[in-house]
Amino acid sequence: MVQVDAIKAFDDNYIWVIKDPTHSTCWVVDPGDEKPVLDYLSQHNLTLEGILVTHHHWDHTDGIAPLLSCFPDLTVYGPKNGKYQGITQPLVEHDSIVLAGITLNVIATPGHTLDHICYVNNEIAFTGDTLFNAGCGRLFEGTPEHMWHSFSKLLTLPDTCQVYCTHEYTLANLTFAQAVEPNNHAIAHYHQQAQALRKANRRTVPTTIGQQKAINPFARAAQPDILSHTPKQFIQAKDTPEARFAALRKWKDNF
Repeated sequence: MVQVDAIKAFDDNYIWVIKDPTHSTCWVVDPGDEKPVLDYLSQHNLTLEGILVTHHHWDHTDGIAPLLSCFPDLTVYGPKNGKYQGITQPLVEHDSIVLAGITLNVIATPGHTLDHICYVNNEIAFTGDTLFNAGCGRLFEGTPEHMWHSFSKLLTLPDTCQVYCTHEYTLANLTFAQAVEPNNHAIAHYHQQAQALRKANRRTVPTTIGQQKAINPFARAAQPDILSHTPKQFIQAKDTPEARFAALRKWKDNF
């Protein structure tokens, strides 16, 4: 059974470690900083085999070159034709990779950036800055239509699928989610749980696809009444999931 560990980086990043407990090798996802990765490898007596990249932003890639200086033969998986130039194994949607005894499938998830990809199977999903716990990434390059389509792909995964995103933004996301749906008891209940976790300095991720369907307003954009409490200046004339998603993202940007 594959094991996924978290390495904390910067103020709120998680670098995910994928490892097979029966071996002394591992892979990391989105290493924006090499130092905590090297510390982790030393503490656990592990050898780094490869790196998975979801998109080109510096806080997901700046640690790669220093790690390569320590492990020159690393495979660096990442989006084909992305802005980051250090990818050695470029990937597109429908590609798959095998590591630590599991297969991860690649899906294209533009929105936060145009080159964003996620690595998923029915049990785990590494979603980078696309799907957060109770939120989604800002739209720096893509459109709301891009991001809703990307979300729709992720929401087809089993409800039990564990979601590993790259940032600890959950409390702020839940504050917004409660403004969107003040009568959603699932959000209120989970907000209390998340606050207790953070007070104890524990992380709120992974989450699950099923949980996101219940508490994440962006995952709930197909609900016809999701904009009932949204300020009118953010609502478009069209009433489609994409338009609702756009309204929610615009409100969140100004929240």
